[in-house]
Amino acid sequence: MSLTRLALRFAAPPPRVESFDRYLFLGPHPDDIEIGAGATAAKLAAAGKHVTFLICTDGRYGLEHAPEGTAPEQLIELRKAEAVASARALGVEDVRFLDFSDGGFYVFEDLVRAAARVVGEVRPQIILAPDPDVKSECHVDHRNAGEAAKRLAYFAPYGEIMAQYGAAAADVQALAFYMTAKPNRFVATRGLLPRQLSAILCHRTQFPEDSDAFHSVALYLKLRAADFGLRSLRFQAEGFRVLGQTHMHCLPEAGL
Repeated sequence: MSLTRLALRFAAPPPRVESFDRYLFLGPHPDDIEIGAGATAAKLAAAGKHVTFLICTDGRYGLEHAPEGTAPEQLIELRKAEAVASARALGVEDVRFLDFSDGGFYVFEDLVRAAARVVGEVRPQIILAPDPDVKSECHVDHRNAGEAAKRLAYFAPYGEIMAQYGAAAADVQALAFYMTAKPNRFVATRGLLPRQLSAILCHRTQFPEDSDAFHSVALYLKLRAADFGLRSLRFQAEGFRVLGQTHMHCLPEAGL
């Protein structure tokens, strides 16, 4: 570790995910938040935090496990209902949808503009999204949601810039990436995995209860919770790559 990075760790440590009151989770599709950070969302909601889920795309092409004969337009409504039920299973009542097409069939700037308006309305102190810098991530919707979060987390406090998006300013103080390969903050989630899995099962068109798809994701989440738990000296945990406002600009050592 370089001297600069070591000094940064002590002088400006990344914020703790649990240290805020207002949270905005960006999900590329219905079900991504639950898989990436569902246990954390449940913990925050149970602690009385204000938690909002924003689903960026409609998931219309996730037809593999949908009832036979389901058209993409029908699946959109099914997945919305599943997302609301899943969020409620985690204790989250505020669920919003941007309705962009699954598969990246939209203009990225339109996604940023729409998400900015929600940021201005919700006024989160921290935004959580998939890590767009994971080298193996090939899904454009995941990368776009993360990139939108990066832009808005930095620009949200600037009223004149947010006005260009037709949005109000917000005092966003941090950005936390889930589905990351380089976590620097961990949230202890002991006892919350069953609730996370129950929420995922609400997405019936994607994870039928007795399907290989559900058993695979359940095994992965159990292993990930144990791995992050060991890394952070906790029994089970979820990991995040967290940046404070100090780390977001002209500070490459914060990139980990």
